[in-house]
Amino acid sequence: MILAIDAGTTGVTAIAVDEQGRIVARGYQEFPQHFPQPGWVEHDLEEIWSAVKSSVQQVIDAAGKDFKALGITNQRETVGLWKKETLKSPRNAIVWQDRRTTGVLKGLENHATYAKVQSLTGLPLDPYFSAAKLRWISINEPEIWSDVRNGTTVVGTIDSYVIARATNGAHITDASNASRTQLYDIHSGNWSNELLELFNIPLRALPSIVDSSGEVARTNPASFFGLSIPVAGIAGDQQAALFGQTQFDIGGAKCTYGTGAFILQNTGTTPVVQTNGLITTVAWQLNGVRTYASEGSVFVAGAAVQWLRDELQLFSSSDEIEVLARSVPDSAGVVFVPALTGLGAPYWKPEARGSLHGLTRGTSKAHIARATLEALAFQVRDIFDAMESTGIKLSKLRVDGGASENNLLLQMQADQLGVRIERPVNIDSTALGAAYLAGLGIGVWEDLAALRELNPIAQSFTKEEEGEDAYKAWKRAVRATIAFTEK
Repeated sequence: MILAIDAGTTGVTAIAVDEQGRIVARGYQEFPQHFPQPGWVEHDLEEIWSAVKSSVQQVIDAAGKDFKALGITNQRETVGLWKKETLKSPRNAIVWQDRRTTGVLKGLENHATYAKVQSLTGLPLDPYFSAAKLRWISINEPEIWSDVRNGTTVVGTIDSYVIARATNGAHITDASNASRTQLYDIHSGNWSNELLELFNIPLRALPSIVDSSGEVARTNPASFFGLSIPVAGIAGDQQAALFGQTQFDIGGAKCTYGTGAFILQNTGTTPVVQTNGLITTVAWQLNGVRTYASEGSVFVAGAAVQWLRDELQLFSSSDEIEVLARSVPDSAGVVFVPALTGLGAPYWKPEARGSLHGLTRGTSKAHIARATLEALAFQVRDIFDAMESTGIKLSKLRVDGGASENNLLLQMQADQLGVRIERPVNIDSTALGAAYLAGLGIGVWEDLAALRELNPIAQSFTKEEEGEDAYKAWKRAVRATIAFTEK
């Protein structure tokens, strides 16, 4: 079997995949989110590692531990620090959703490299990415940062941390994760000296960059369930999902509905820096050759449903939202802009805050629930409308992630995009992608063609209703939300 670990934003999933690509065991463990101030989001790395161990133990209890390789995928821009020798962290990781670094970025505006950042990285300057988070720590926590400078503390994304713990010290990352830090030159495939100088980060603290597939490290039996197996697959979660959906050709696209919604479209082996509100990212690197993708990120998708559940207490379980939303024929003019952690692509308004529009005395929680699902579909449409400027047309969309089990949401998405929405048999595409990369890396599967046969489509959705009026109302609500914030 292949063991795959998906270290996500709210929990860790582990799966065992056999040589036919079937998931034969699954484990899951949530871990806490920490919100020390409004707009700040942190994770305790020890709690992440505990969740990794718990989820993997669940898989071992169900399926044994006859594993040939390990694949790892992860929440991406979240960045942590840990001691090189002890692997203990001096502070919490700063999560991709965290918005504290807006001021840090403004403080760099007069630097000579500032205007070059997007052309070098494919990424706009935004608190979303890792580099500004590290810059914030260097400014605000100098005692911790002095150990980064002297080499006793290293930094990395969550893949690097999990690998360090599983191998007892290897410090590596793959090209897809490196491309999310805003420290990586997407043209050369290396850490950029200009960007390291801009953000004041020492090269010695960063992990080595490796391929996304192939044996790049080995687990330490004393650290990892008595196992000595190759770490043979690494990718950021959204790139892993694109790979797990076997979208290997130019134009192939997927949307993962998780905490956020993440849309990637394969654009081939030449990076094209975009000016349409989207970003260019490394999808994966195989045998030294990088495949790129156009990406749009919605900061709040499933997190909006969690907010309705936990803070507004409209229902007790997230899967109840579909029944509640179906209990009304439409949203009765209610529009929800779920900018609870800012607006991502294609707007890039980190200061935006969520808003509800069109409320009346007759508005019910069902209308708000339906408006929330509509908002997810509208945000994805925003991104694909922007993607059309690349000249690559969307012909169909593969979907995955927890919210992709919501049939009403997928029908709304088909109505908005006007293309076929395809949900595969296994919607754990992120973890599957890590397993596919690992299996490919050690020869379990011979080539990309062999992977295409492993996860067939379970259900498709096609356009049934016109959604233009609702979408126009959404655009008005977004403009009003941005205008309110800017005042």
